[in-house]
Amino acid sequence: MAKAIVGANWGDEGKGKITDVLAEHADIVVRFQGGSNAGHTIKNKYGKFSLHMLPSGVFVEGATCIIGSGVALNIPKLIEEIKSITDRDVPAPNLLVSDRAHVVMPYHILQDTYEEARLAGKAYGSTKSGIAPCYSDKYAKIGFQVNELFMPEEALRDRVNNVCTIKNTLFKYLYNMPEIDPDELYDTIVSYREMIRPYMCDTSRFLHQAIKEGKEILLEGQLGTMKDMDHGIYPMVTSSHTIAGYASPGAGIPPYEIKDVIVVTKAYSSSVGGGDFVTEIFGDEAEELRRRGGDGGEYGATTGRPRRVGWYDCVASRYGCRLQGATQVALTVVDPLGYLDEIPICVGYDMDGEVIQDFPTVTDLSRCKGIYKMMPGWKCDVTGIKTFEELPKECQDYVDEIERQIGYPITMVSNGPSREDIIYRTPKI
Repeated sequence: MAKAIVGANWGDEGKGKITDVLAEHADIVVRFQGGSNAGHTIKNKYGKFSLHMLPSGVFVEGATCIIGSGVALNIPKLIEEIKSITDRDVPAPNLLVSDRAHVVMPYHILQDTYEEARLAGKAYGSTKSGIAPCYSDKYAKIGFQVNELFMPEEALRDRVNNVCTIKNTLFKYLYNMPEIDPDELYDTIVSYREMIRPYMCDTSRFLHQAIKEGKEILLEGQLGTMKDMDHGIYPMVTSSHTIAGYASPGAGIPPYEIKDVIVVTKAYSSSVGGGDFVTEIFGDEAEELRRRGGDGGEYGATTGRPRRVGWYDCVASRYGCRLQGATQVALTVVDPLGYLDEIPICVGYDMDGEVIQDFPTVTDLSRCKGIYKMMPGWKCDVTGIKTFEELPKECQDYVDEIERQIGYPITMVSNGPSREDIIYRTPKI
């Protein structure tokens, strides 16, 4: 069967850890969308790692890892990342890359960088990884799929010259920056071709056969519902679809094969990038949560920049779980909250004096303020506790209340950064 692991919120929910945990029992782990613009942090027996291109199943011996057709593939970053883990004594991953994945080109990264500079104070907070221009070119039908790197020379040069005509007009007249040399770009593409050759595969066919054989497949998403191109806080979103339903085309499998959708949500809120964030906190209060949060603090796995932080948002999470089609929920990073006397939970929004429970469009979101329920803190470290019943009652109550508010079953609670720090729980709804 196929299981999707996706985020309920703004990304950085801890999907990498949950994938790493569940991958122990999986045969195949698939990245189905996104690019190197966001990372999954994983801590296991090999050490602590931030993965950007590789699926989080690379640490599981015997698992096949797949980069699906929905991914924006940065080939040099992928090769660099493989080396970064094998240099630390992780066995070389059994990796397959879809021959239909779109390739992030050097000019995509330049375009991303130039556009953020042009927008200046109105920028989207891009990581300048070239993801948006890559997906934009995909839909404009001027991108390069992996298989197209292997085109005959004459046809490939024609494609290169066409792209350079378009990009150089943009670079010269909009950005006032140097033009791309077609010969240099062609040589770069040839070098990419040799890098990716050992991994290229018809991964859709591979997965179809795996399904016939009854293999266990994990579909790993990047970011979360609020960063989805259609259903997130547009335009402060990523450039791909972060919804579990996209795992079907992004991996190349039929939608009815996805039997389980595990939605990951953090026990407080965090976000990288711009956009309205109703439960955001500021100043010393935010810095304290940021410093204690995550594994080593709330700082971007790709950029290192401080994440915006806030209290748990039941309105946003309920919406996120609904859009994802959650069959179960994993609640992560409960452990950092042990320093608080009381913990606010946002249970509704006040929009111009009206109480609302449904997540609004971005036009209305800016008018919303959080309505909070105060929960007593547990004032101790819960790391290392193995059963839900052993948690302090206040911590159990906090989890129970979130489950009640969002209306979806919480089956896993993460209380530490390691693979072993996971508590399986019987839902109460």
